[in-house]
Amino acid sequence: MVSRVIPVDPFDVVVFGATGDLSTRKILPALYRRFFAGQIPPEARIIGAARTDLDAEGFRALTRTAIAEHVGAAKRDPEQIEAFLRCVDYVPVDANGTSGWQELKALIRPGVVNAFYFSVAPSLFGDLAERLHGHGITTDDSRIVVEKPFGRDLASAQALNATLAAHFDEHQIYRIDHYLGKETVQNLMAVRFANILFEPLWNSQYVDHVQITVAETVGVGGRGGYYDRSGAMRDMVQNHMMQLLCLIAMEPPYHFDPDAVRDEKLKVIRALQPAAQSDIVRGQYLPVKGDPARRGYVEDVENPDSRSESYIALKVQVANWRWQGTPFYLRTGKRLRARTSEIAITFKQPPHSIFDEADDSWRENVLVIRLQPNEGMNLKVMIKEPGPGGMRLVQVPLDMSFAEALGEEGADIPDAYERLIMDVIRGNQTLFMRGDEVEAAWAWTDPIIAGWEARGDRPQPYDSGSSGPEDALMLMHRDGRRWREIRE
Repeated sequence: MVSRVIPVDPFDVVVFGATGDLSTRKILPALYRRFFAGQIPPEARIIGAARTDLDAEGFRALTRTAIAEHVGAAKRDPEQIEAFLRCVDYVPVDANGTSGWQELKALIRPGVVNAFYFSVAPSLFGDLAERLHGHGITTDDSRIVVEKPFGRDLASAQALNATLAAHFDEHQIYRIDHYLGKETVQNLMAVRFANILFEPLWNSQYVDHVQITVAETVGVGGRGGYYDRSGAMRDMVQNHMMQLLCLIAMEPPYHFDPDAVRDEKLKVIRALQPAAQSDIVRGQYLPVKGDPARRGYVEDVENPDSRSESYIALKVQVANWRWQGTPFYLRTGKRLRARTSEIAITFKQPPHSIFDEADDSWRENVLVIRLQPNEGMNLKVMIKEPGPGGMRLVQVPLDMSFAEALGEEGADIPDAYERLIMDVIRGNQTLFMRGDEVEAAWAWTDPIIAGWEARGDRPQPYDSGSSGPEDALMLMHRDGRRWREIRE
């Protein structure tokens, strides 16, 4: 199988916050990899903008370092790097001041697509939007890319959307969620809607339950201050996991069109029932004894009275005809046993078994979609165990990892940021959240957070390197189900 690389037309992309961590770790390396693949033409311009007092050569040196640190050796071709750096420029800009804006305007070329990536704190989104518009830098075809968090509650999300809408139309705003750029997430839509095999079974008649897991082995690290103001519910569930749930539960759109897809996702969010507090478990990781580098959550955030969660598990119900009665179990946390992200769709038992087997020999059919590590899918099915002596059943996976199924092409899957940035240049918003989606997600999330804050609930402690708090196990056990093991 040969991958098709479709070049884009020349463009200007401005990265605000270009000297920051996200830019040097993700955005600049992603742009270089697309240049290396032949998708970005030499006539493109990548313009860094930040308060840092650099000249163009200084920023090119920073970009060279970012490529050296975050791009694999196979793609670090000296000639290609030099060619890419010739596309790179820089201008110092004060996001909430007056300096640098006219210089930036002079660098933007007429007649090409121009995009502005807000790789900055959300508090600066409004200032950047206002100044881009006020200085006449943008046109009706300009695009802005904004990173999460999109507010911290419904009111702030509405205010942020209103601020952006004062200067840009909705079709110009790209709210980026890198989970939606993962190859497997997009393949989930292909598996559902391009194959007749699964869609007839994709409902409460045949699906017993769905598990969505995003587990990390790291703690909050240097994000302690931000994380303690947010917690796992705001940081992961309201955005990343909500989007995964929507892609699993949505109805087939009439066409693979940005608004058609997002209309169906919005319907799912609006169909979510309020989550009962008895269906929610929150936790905080404990320190690792004998390892002063692996402190507990309250030490990492430097707040001994913290009531924010580093772990959350919850049971969610979608109140519509397709999913009524089929629970969705979500869990995410820091300092867990392994780093893994997966969606597992567990199907119901056959209505009648013809085999004289003990009950515990039978296992459900499970479709597992792995987002990380080793992106791919497998379907667990029952077969006869090889050998004589009767009909003994055993569960085996029909496995498709992209690395194995697609060879070198599968082993070299583009980073999510590569795909999403190219979608911005093409003007394709399918994998980006619309403003009403964001607000609907907060409208569902806010009452849940308000409930535990009003009661003063404290998260339960859990051991670092475990699967989370004990009560999370009971969340499943009381329904006669079990969490899938967290492992790479």
